[in-house]
Amino acid sequence: MVLHLSIHNAQRRFRLDAAAFKRLARALAGMAQARLPGEPPWREVAIHLLDDAGIAPINLAIMAHQGATDVITQRYEAIPGEPEGLVGELFVNVERAVCAAPRRAGWSADRELALYLAHGFDHLTGADDHAPRERARMRRREMGWLKRLSLTPLFQSDKL
Repeated sequence: MVLHLSIHNAQRRFRLDAAAFKRLARALAGMAQARLPGEPPWREVAIHLLDDAGIAPINLAIMAHQGATDVITQRYEAIPGEPEGLVGELFVNVERAVCAAPRRAGWSADRELALYLAHGFDHLTGADDHAPRERARMRRREMGWLKRLSLTPLFQSDKL
């Protein structure tokens, strides 16, 4: 079974290279799913690209947290009668990536957005970051994934 990956760009402030983003998402999905040997292949992942205003109500509805966040992950198991395999959604805040990137030395908005995507896929595997040790383990894994990739520019403007 081949993963069906859909990307819904609901933010309009930042122009993204859709093909580069989809290639990155497929690569990260493959690395994340490789953590789950023996599990059925993932069926479908929908990625929603949002801004602060777009993610805030989702953060409140799903996480019961006020305000914007970087990424929210939803994982749905197959219901009886459906083919096996994970169905997931990632709600990724593009605006947050652009605003947060300058705070990290030598870091770009492209890399920050890629990190959010990696983090979302890591959560789809069942990884949890509530405790400091698990959060550190996730970050090491996600940074390892990013190091293995040849990250191409995701943003189509150098004026961020």
